[in-house]
Amino acid sequence: MLTRLKGKSEGKLTKQICKVVLDHFEKQYSKELGDAWNTVRDILTSPSCWQYAVLLNRFNYPFKLEKDLHLKGYHTLFQASLPYYPKSMKCYLSRTSDRLPSERHQIGNLKTYYLLNAASLLPVLALELRDGEKVLDLCAAPGGKSIALLQCACPGYLHCNEYDSLRLRWLRQTLESFIPQPLINAIKVSELDGREMGDAQPETFDKVLVDAPCSNDRSWLFSSDSQKAACRISQRRNLPVLQIELLRSAIKALRPGGLLVYSTCTLSKAENQDVISEILNSHNNIMPVDIKGIARTWSQDFTFAPTGQECGLLVIPDKGKAWGPMYVAKLKKSSTGKWQ
Repeated sequence: MLTRLKGKSEGKLTKQICKVVLDHFEKQYSKELGDAWNTVRDILTSPSCWQYAVLLNRFNYPFKLEKDLHLKGYHTLFQASLPYYPKSMKCYLSRTSDRLPSERHQIGNLKTYYLLNAASLLPVLALELRDGEKVLDLCAAPGGKSIALLQCACPGYLHCNEYDSLRLRWLRQTLESFIPQPLINAIKVSELDGREMGDAQPETFDKVLVDAPCSNDRSWLFSSDSQKAACRISQRRNLPVLQIELLRSAIKALRPGGLLVYSTCTLSKAENQDVISEILNSHNNIMPVDIKGIARTWSQDFTFAPTGQECGLLVIPDKGKAWGPMYVAKLKKSSTGKWQ
């Protein structure tokens, strides 16, 4: 059953909420988030409230657009910077739900900006990428986080992997749209099952990002096929198994002393905190990295829900700060084999 959501003009159909999914989320998230779920639900079911950040492309910098954004009242995201915040990354947002039109893909012409959920930059920033480092984006499609990584620094080697062939095409197009040819040639794109990457490239990377397949709460709520939605929900319990396997593979691919960031765009504790707890409990060579400072620094831009973890943050949509859901956790691999 689909619930119709009307636009500002009476009778104008904009999106349809899938009641099967909403009912399922209602039961789970009202328990996990408590009273906060009421506001989160209102935002998630009201696309007219959603906000879109504008990430400027440093490889084809839009100086005129930047000036126009200032005139329109946009402000720079992350105005309060962390010590490792890269000056080369520029991201703007409006305090309203304004949205710039998406640029079209044109062969040979680089796009000047990328529209995204601002919370999706947090995993990228948590990775603290430095020039010359070897980095793996294990589940890279559609490519937004790979693009953001390249706004932060110039890695010595960037490996973008995507197992799904349709999404892989999307990833390649995204990279071609934003990254100049000389740099594209230094990026490896592969179609490997992420669970096999650790065996294929053991202890290769300085930094690994695992933006894992998950219950994508925003898109699931607007599933157009109720039967498929019900099937998704029944199979949802299998996702943490996949996520843990991807993380185990990522840990193998990470060099001793390297950093790993895990992220999802779901509120689900089973796919977030529980997955990280399982990894920490089963790997004596992995240590949590405290990222509470991110929440303190950017509480003006994001609303964070308690996670019970120093190494994990959960951004939840809020009024005027309609970013997320986004879970981010940061881990470090021991340089000696295990932690004492």
